[in-house]
Amino acid sequence: MSVERRVLVINGVERSFLCDSEDSLAEAIRNLGLTGTKIGCGAGQCGACNVILDGKLIRSCVRKMSKVKDHSSVITIEGLGTANNLHPLQLSWMVNGGVQCGFCSPGFIVSAKALLDENPKPTRSDVRDWFQKNRNACRCTGYKQLVDAVMDAAAVMRGEKTMEDLMRKAGSSDEKVFNTRHIRPAALGKVLGETDFGDDIAVKAEGAWHLAPVTSDVAHANILNIDYSEAEKAPGVRQIITAKDVKGMNRITWPVSSIFSKADGFERPILCDTKVFRYGDVIALVAADTRKQAREAAKLVKVEYELLLAYDTVLEAMAEDAQEIHPGIPNTFLYKPRYKGKDTREIFPEAAYVVEGSSSTTMQPHMPIEPESGQAFVDKDGTLTVMYKTHGVYTSKNLIAAGVGLEPDKIRIILNPAGGTFGYALSPGYAALLGVAALATNHLVTMTMSYEEHQRYTGKRPSSYTNGRLACDKDGKIIGQELHMAFDKGCYTELADMAGKAINFAGWPYNVPNILNLSSYTFTNRAFTTAYRAPLATDVFMNYEMLVDMMAEKIGMDPWDFRYKNVLREGEILPHGRKVANYNYTKLLDLAKPKYEELKKHAKENSTPEKQLGVGISIGGFTCGSVGDRAEIMLELNPDGTVTNFCTWQDVGQGGDVGALAFTHEALRPLGLTPEQIRLVLSDTGQCPNAGYSAGSRSNIMCGSATLDAADKLLKAMKKEDGTYRTYDEMVKDGIPTKYLGVYERDPNPFASGPDDVFDENIGYAVIAQEASVGVFVTEVEVDVATGKVRVLDMHVFSDIGTVVNYTSADGQAYGGMQHSIGYALSEDFRDMKKHVNLIGAGFTFIESVPDGDHYTVTYLEEPRMDDPYGAGGGAESFQSAGHISILNAVYNASGVRMTELPATPDKVKKALDDKAKGIKRKQEKYDIGDFYGILDYLKANPVYRTE
Repeated sequence: MSVERRVLVINGVERSFLCDSEDSLAEAIRNLGLTGTKIGCGAGQCGACNVILDGKLIRSCVRKMSKVKDHSSVITIEGLGTANNLHPLQLSWMVNGGVQCGFCSPGFIVSAKALLDENPKPTRSDVRDWFQKNRNACRCTGYKQLVDAVMDAAAVMRGEKTMEDLMRKAGSSDEKVFNTRHIRPAALGKVLGETDFGDDIAVKAEGAWHLAPVTSDVAHANILNIDYSEAEKAPGVRQIITAKDVKGMNRITWPVSSIFSKADGFERPILCDTKVFRYGDVIALVAADTRKQAREAAKLVKVEYELLLAYDTVLEAMAEDAQEIHPGIPNTFLYKPRYKGKDTREIFPEAAYVVEGSSSTTMQPHMPIEPESGQAFVDKDGTLTVMYKTHGVYTSKNLIAAGVGLEPDKIRIILNPAGGTFGYALSPGYAALLGVAALATNHLVTMTMSYEEHQRYTGKRPSSYTNGRLACDKDGKIIGQELHMAFDKGCYTELADMAGKAINFAGWPYNVPNILNLSSYTFTNRAFTTAYRAPLATDVFMNYEMLVDMMAEKIGMDPWDFRYKNVLREGEILPHGRKVANYNYTKLLDLAKPKYEELKKHAKENSTPEKQLGVGISIGGFTCGSVGDRAEIMLELNPDGTVTNFCTWQDVGQGGDVGALAFTHEALRPLGLTPEQIRLVLSDTGQCPNAGYSAGSRSNIMCGSATLDAADKLLKAMKKEDGTYRTYDEMVKDGIPTKYLGVYERDPNPFASGPDDVFDENIGYAVIAQEASVGVFVTEVEVDVATGKVRVLDMHVFSDIGTVVNYTSADGQAYGGMQHSIGYALSEDFRDMKKHVNLIGAGFTFIESVPDGDHYTVTYLEEPRMDDPYGAGGGAESFQSAGHISILNAVYNASGVRMTELPATPDKVKKALDDKAKGIKRKQEKYDIGDFYGILDYLKANPVYRTE
C-alpha cells in the first residue's frame, strides 16, 4: 500500500485527503463520503461511477488515482443540485420515471450533464448514442424514460420550458395520487445521490469488519481440506469463518411441498462443509478491518478438492449412468403431470392439423447494476439484525433461522435501498452468510461482492428443453396439446414448487380441451435457479407461441387470426382447470391489431434481400400471486395529524414506495391528507407486520387490500356521530386506539364448484389465483443476412393489468420487461464461468439494442378488476412473459428461419440463414428428456397422497 496526500477540486471545493495511489478515483471519492458515485460492475462497463474530470466524462471505477493529477476538477452527482434547488436533469429524472431502483441514476444524470455541456440541443438519437458510447447501463427502465428526461431537461436549460412545466407532468395533486404519475417518494434521494445503498452503508460503517468470500473455482468436488493458516496471519484479519463456526444446521431450509418431490429442500449449505456443487459456492468468509485486507487474505486460503464429474446440462444429468449430485436424491427429483380431457394419443391421429416442435431456453442472469451487498450485527438483546436487499424480509428470516441457529423471532431483517433484483433477491442465501458471520464474530460485519462473485453466487432464470405438439380440427380450433418440459434446477432446490407453474401455463390463454403436459426439475452443477419475472412461463410461451405460429402457417391463417379464434372467451376453462377473473384476451388482440397491421405493411414495403424485415406476435401473462395468501399492514394516526403506514411492501425498484403511498392516500381521502402527511415505514421486521413477499405480481392486490382494511378501521374509529373526524388528542382522550392492523386473506379455493372441487396434484388440477396480468406483444425486426444480427425495430405491448396504480412505475415495468425480453431472445446467457461473469460478456442489453419513442410503447386496456383494490391488478410478470418469442416469430416472418434455441445470437442466425440458402432443411430434433407417455402413465397409475 502506497499512501499519498492528494488534493482535488471536488464540486468546486478544494479537498485534501489520504489515499492509496492504486485506489480508483471512485474509491477515493466514496471514502470522502460522496457515495452518490456508485461502483457497480467495477470494470468500466456500467457507468454508475460516472464523474466529470477536468470537463470530460469518465468511468471513475477504472481510473487509478495515480493517473489523476492534483488539483484536477471533479464533478460528482452531489455537485449538481440540492433538495431545495434541483438541477433540471434531477427533476426531469423524477417526473419522467427515470428513477426505479435508482442505483444507476446518479451516473446517468452526470453523463447527461456532460452531454448537455457539449451539446445543449441534442436529438433523441444523440442522447442514445452518447449513453451507448459511454456505456451507461440501466436494467430497470428500458431507457426510453431516460431519453425523455434528457430531452425535457435540455428544454428547461435552454429556457423553452420551466421547472413548473416539468412538475405538471406528474399529474398528481394533494387531492389525487392514485392512478397518476405521482413522483415516487424515494426518487429525490436517489437523483441527489444521497440514498445509501448497501455498499454506501459499508463505506460509512465505522468499526465494521469487512468480509470477503472464499468461493469455489470448480463446479463439483468433495472438500478434502481447508488451509487458512496463512490467511489468519495476514494484516488486519480478525477471523476466518467456516462451516464449523455455524451455530445452526448450516442449511437453507426452503421446503419442497410437492407430493412428487424426492428432495426435501434442505440440501443447500450456507457455507460448504463437505462438497461444492457449482462455481461460486461459498466455502469460507474472511473478516478483516478493511475490504482490501479481507480480499487479500481470502486469496491465501487454500482449498484441497477431490474433483467429481460435473454436469453442465439437464441432458447430461438425466442420463441413466449419471452420478447423483446430491447423494441419496435422484438428479431428476421432481415431476409434475397435467391430464385434462381425453388422452391426447386418441386425439392427434384424428386431428386435421398437427404441428410439433422442440425448443430450448437459456439460463438468463438478472444482471442488476448493484452487486450483492449487506450488513449484519447482533444487538444488545441478542437479536440478529441483517440489512440487505430482498423481496421478502419475513420470508428470509424464516428460511435462514434453523440454518444460523436462532428462532425466527430473534432475527430482524431490514431491506436496504435496493439496486434492482428482478426476482433473484427472493433467495435468502446472502442473508444467511451475513448472519452466520455476525453470530460467529459477535461484531458488525459488512460484505460487498465483486460483480464476478455476484454473477457466480446468485440464482438465475432456469434453462429448459421442451418438446411440444399441437392439434387442430378442420376449422382451426385447438383440440389437443402435449408439452414435455425439462427444467435445469441448477445445484439446489430453491423454489422448486414453481414447477407447477409450467404445467399451469402450458396452453394459456387458449381454450384447449385435451391436454397431456409433463414438467420436471433436474439438478445440474450450474447456478441454482430462482425467481425471475414470469418464472417458467417464459419457457412455456417460448415453445407454445412458436407452435401457435407454426399451426397458423400450416392452416394458412394469419397468426393474429389464429390466436383470436382460439383465445378464451368468458366462462371458458384455462388449461389448469379453472376459470379466471378477467377474460379480456380478444379485447387486447383488438387493441393490438392496428399496430400489427401497420408494422406488417412497413415490413413488406421496406424489406430487402440484405436487410429482411418481419413482424411477430405473441401472447403472455402471469397470475397475480397465489391462493390462500395473506398480507398485513398497520396504519397509525400520529400526534401531528399525519398517518404512518407500516408495511413490508419491499421496494426493489418496482415502486413499492409509491404503491404504499397511493393506496394509503386514496383510502384516507376523507381525512384530506396531503401526500406529505403520509409517512412510510417499509420493510423492517422489527417495526412492520408481515405483508408477504414482493414478487409474483401480488403486491398491488395483497398490500393494497390490507391497506384498505386498515384505513377502514382507522376511519371508523376516528369518525364522530356528526360525520367529522376526531383528532389524535381526541382519540387519546376518549381511550380509542390510534393504530390499526389491516388484514387481507385470499380464498384458498376460489371458483370451486363444490366441496369436492379441490386441488389434486396427481392430475395437475390447480388452485391458483384467479387474477392474471396479460400482454399481447407485437414486434418488428430487421435481420442482417450478411452477419445474422437481429435488430428490434419496434416492440409494443398491449396490457391488461386492471387500473394502473402509478403510471411511471407501470411504464418502467413494461419497458424494462421488454428490455429483458430482448436480451433473453438475442444475447443474454450464463454458461461460461469466465466470459459470462461481467455485463458485456453475459450479453447485457445496452440502449442500442432497445427501440425508442413511438417505436417502443405500452398501451393499457385498463378495465378495473371487480374484486381487487380500486380495480388494480398486478403487472410486472406479464411484461417479460412472452416478448422474446414475438421477436423470434418476427425473425421467422422476416427470413424464413425458425430459431428454436435461446439466445438467438448472430452466429446461430447466420448459420440458419446459410443452411437455408444451401437448401438444408433445419428442424430441431426432439430432445431426449425421458419417456413422456411412460412417465405420465406411471404417475397416473401410481398416485401419491400425503400421510399426516
